Formats: sequence, C-alpha cells, structure tokens
Amino acid sequence: MKAIVHTEYGGPEVLQHVEIDTPAPADNEILVKVHAASVNPVDWHFMRGTPFPLRFAAGLRKPKSARRLGFDYSGTIVALGSRVTRFSVGDPVFGYGAGSLAEFLTVPADRGALGKPANLTFEQAAAVAVAGMTALQALRNKAQVQRGQKVLINGASGGVGTFAVQLGKAFGAEVTGVQSTRNLELVRSIGADHVIDYTTDDFTTSAGRYDVILDNVGNRSLSDILRALKPGGTYLPNGGGTPDEPLLIRRIVRMLATSPFIRQNIRFFVTRPNGSDLETLAALMESGRVTPVIERRYPFRDAAEAMRHLESGRVRGKVVVTIVDDAS
Repeated sequence: MKAIVHTEYGGPEVLQHVEIDTPAPADNEILVKVHAASVNPVDWHFMRGTPFPLRFAAGLRKPKSARRLGFDYSGTIVALGSRVTRFSVGDPVFGYGAGSLAEFLTVPADRGALGKPANLTFEQAAAVAVAGMTALQALRNKAQVQRGQKVLINGASGGVGTFAVQLGKAFGAEVTGVQSTRNLELVRSIGADHVIDYTTDDFTTSAGRYDVILDNVGNRSLSDILRALKPGGTYLPNGGGTPDEPLLIRRIVRMLATSPFIRQNIRFFVTRPNGSDLETLAALMESGRVTPVIERRYPFRDAAEAMRHLESGRVRGKVVVTIVDDAS
C-alpha cells in the first residue's frame, strides 16, 4: 500500500510517498480502507521533532524508524480481527488512528472507530477526531462550561476553534469568536453570538469579561488574558507559536509559575482520544448541532502541500487529504 512517511525531521519536504506492507488487523482491530484523512498541528510537531522533548520518544536525531503521519481518518472496513463483533466488513467508519495518511489503517475496534454518521461525507468525518475531541475535552471536561456562561474562543476560525464555537453553543453558552476580518462571516455562520476582528479590536481591553477563554493562538501575554477573564474564570491554553518558533513550553513554564498568585484558573490539558467522546461528537453531528468545517481538500499525492498549508497558520477549519481516488 501507499503511505506518507518521514525518516528525518524537517518541513514538508521530508515527507515521502512510499510503498509499504499492508498491515493485518490484530484480534481486537479492524482494517480500514482509508477514504480521507486530515492533518493537525500534532502532525507537524512529529514531522519537525518539536518541541525537543518529543524526540526522547520518537528519536533524538531522526525518527527511530520510518514514521507514518496522520491521526484522523474515515473509511470502509475491509477486514476484522478475530475478536471483533461490533462491526462488519463494509461498514463506513471514522475515528482516530496513528498513521492515517495511508491507503489502509488498523485501529482498535473498541476505541479508535465508530460508525460514520450518515449525514456526513467521508471527508467531513475525517476532519473530526483530533480537533473535535480537543474542543470537547477542553470546554466540557476542563472548563465545565455551563448554560449562560460567557465563553471566548481565540482563534475561532481554525480546526479546534470551529468545533469549539459550535460545542459552546450546544452547551448553552454565549460564545464570542476572535478571528481576522476575512473569517468573521464564517464564525457567525457556525453560531457565534459575537465576533471580534482582532485586526481592529482588542478583546483584552474591551469591557467584556468571560467565564472561559479557550486560546488556540497563544499570541497574548497571560496578563492580557487575565484582564479579559472574570475572577474565578478558566483559561485554557491550547497551542501557540509556529513551526519555526514553537512557544508552548515556554508559556507553560511561565503560567505554572504565575498560577498560585492569580484569582483565575489555568487549566492545562492533553487530548485523550476515546470512544465515548467520538460517540458524543457523532450524536451532535447527527442532530445537526455540530458540522465539521473544511477549507481545502488535497489529493493523496499532494499531502506535503496540505501540511505546508496547515503550517501557514491561516487555515479556516480543517485541511483534508482525500485518499480513496488513489487507492481505488
């Protein structure tokens, strides 16, 4: 089968489109013919080997072996492990599995896959897992967003941001999105109650104060953020920086040092993929309360260009790689 791998660290130019063996599913796994996959910042972190501590697991100077990229996927089951009973060959599924930028993928049947909602295309379903679960776990688990609360999403037009706006509304919050001028209508269209154009307005100096701030950009100082957050409010840092200058670790150190001395809560989190959250997202999508936003679709052969566009920092919603045309 064909797959996207890298054997050294660097930019999209290190990605290789190669032939590797098609995997066989273990007893508790399914083998999926991948129709589409999406790319996320976690992919360029592994591709570039940044932040450096990641390399202690992946390989210091270069990956320990040819590493496949991609985590989100959608596709059709073509084989079942001997203990799998909840699926059948031919079922359309979506979910989370390492190495999804490939023609075939094995994933655990009990936590890495779920039946694809009938009202979603394969491309839409491939855009869900990482960004959707990140937004869900941040707002529901860490911030415990309640009806009537005021929630601000900094970077509302990106992959996590577009899910977070819709989830905030589904939880009954009053949602404000911060984005550039060109993305105002997009964020309004997915349900934001208020939109702020960061090129003309500064949400940290306006009169508004928020119960929860989900920060997908990391472009403001902690003191700026705290001005916009109510006493007892919750700040959720999620990402920040660029492939050339990843800032997250330095920001975390500063925030850890500051957190004992402030009246607000800083909640760090790492997304933990699981079947239960996939089910929650699927139910919300089936009801029409959440819809994946896709900006661009790339053919499998142009996966490196998809990564390059993702790294530009100007993505609206998700970037999807369509694989089935090359796999047919």
